Amino acid sequence: MQCSMWNIASFMLLGLFRTCYDFIVALWNIKCYNSDYSGGEVIMAKIIAVANQKGGVGKTTTCVNLAAALHISKKRVLLVDMDPQGHSSIGFGVNKHSEGKTAYDLIINSASPNEVIRKTPYGDLLPASTSLAAAEVELVSVNNRHYILRDALLSVADRYDYIIIDCPPSLGMLTINSLCAANSVIVPVDCGFYALEGLSALTTTMSTIKKGLNPELDIEGVLLTMFDSRTNLSVQIAQEIKRFFPKKVFSVTIPRNVRLAEAPSHGKPIMEYDKHSRGAECYMRLAAEICDNNSKEAL
Repeated sequence: MQCSMWNIASFMLLGLFRTCYDFIVALWNIKCYNSDYSGGEVIMAKIIAVANQKGGVGKTTTCVNLAAALHISKKRVLLVDMDPQGHSSIGFGVNKHSEGKTAYDLIINSASPNEVIRKTPYGDLLPASTSLAAAEVELVSVNNRHYILRDALLSVADRYDYIIIDCPPSLGMLTINSLCAANSVIVPVDCGFYALEGLSALTTTMSTIKKGLNPELDIEGVLLTMFDSRTNLSVQIAQEIKRFFPKKVFSVTIPRNVRLAEAPSHGKPIMEYDKHSRGAECYMRLAAEICDNNSKEAL
């Protein structure tokens, strides 16, 4: 009887010790995540997904040029291309058909980020390949499939100030992986007739992920793209989006700009292709606004 009581007491003490240990580890992780450079403590990157299930809204243009603008602003930045089209990779001067490991190897073959990340003149890049299209199906049977990208990025998050994720123009498994990895989301919306198409589905998906998979997920901001102040339609769409997302619309808007459209064909961000263009100016202002907003949040 005494032996049995002793075993029960030992088991209870062991459980209490384990609970205390887990609590201390959790507190330490929170401290590291929210700390600054003082005292040698680690700063973790702000991970921002750029998403909209509607195509043609300037999503990839925003990823490429925002990442490059942050790099020019002396921020340590990683651009993650999760779109099988690989357009962000092309915009950073990397051919999606070139040799080397890609986001597919990271997601499906358990490659480490260090094996996949490439250095470019515009910041670090985790490139995509057309193989990513198959990952949508292959992920269905994988355990912990929603958090594969998150776990991979957390292993290098202390090396960057910002990680920008280019999501596919869909709400499939790759986008869900991206949203589970992100702290916040930038939603680019073109100021055209179908501007609000897809926004309802995206906000519903974000709400579901926030409730069940990633409680930290928030809207970083809504970015108005292809804006033309000379047309009533652009002005009306902008007003409607500001009503739909109060206090979440960036003050800077991205105009229709020929130089912005030309830059990807040269494998360069707009700041490298034509730093004096309106597009370059606007994306530099967007980077400054995001940095300013996050500095205020940190206070």
